[in-house]
Amino acid sequence: MPNVICIIPARYQSSRFEGKPLADICGKPMIQHVYEKAAGISMVSYVAVATDDERIFDRVRRFGGNAVMTSEHHLSGTDRIAEAAENLGLNDSDIIVNVQGDQPLFKPVQIEEVANPLLDDPSLNFCTLIYEIKREEEVRHPNAVKVVFDRDHYALYFSRATIPYDRDGKETVPYYKHHGIYSYRKSFLGIFTKLEAGHLEKTESLEQLRALENGYRIKVVETLYDSVEVDTPEELERVRAIIAGEGD
Repeated sequence: MPNVICIIPARYQSSRFEGKPLADICGKPMIQHVYEKAAGISMVSYVAVATDDERIFDRVRRFGGNAVMTSEHHLSGTDRIAEAAENLGLNDSDIIVNVQGDQPLFKPVQIEEVANPLLDDPSLNFCTLIYEIKREEEVRHPNAVKVVFDRDHYALYFSRATIPYDRDGKETVPYYKHHGIYSYRKSFLGIFTKLEAGHLEKTESLEQLRALENGYRIKVVETLYDSVEVDTPEELERVRAIIAGEGD
């Protein structure tokens, strides 16, 4: 049985919200909320933060977490995780779960939801979570990445645009949001990092499109749980309120 390892990519520099992994939420940095939640999941055998910033590295170490320094030149969180997996000496059969460092509200069951398909089917290498959008503003918001998929729940495309397009205005089309929670087989990460970033990935700034552009399939699993990603200071305030029990 392969091990399930959780690696949390976190970088300090961000055009929309610099230093957000260290933003305080109810007395703890955001990255600590994510780390501690991942570390409490029984199926996860090891947790580490992968970062290119000494401030994040030192803060994680101070609260007793594992941290791995990685290059500052990675194009995506998956590239950063691949380097961390090599540095940690993980086995090719190990399953690595990527939880974003800006998702402090993810549910532990979501780790099981994204890891189980790879545990159950050795032919799968890449899986991610999706969620049916309930908040109308997310349907057209570019930070809420939409996904369309086939009957077997393999992704057809991810986009910041609103897909599918409701041509006839029936308003009964379900829209699905991509959660930034992935699982990969460690052996696949070695393949992924050698792929050239294609036109679609560069245009949409979505790393998962690199796999699709190169002919690799991504299994999508629908979760019943939303997971707010903190991309702006305004979203940070919403997360603070939820964690403090003041929001919904």
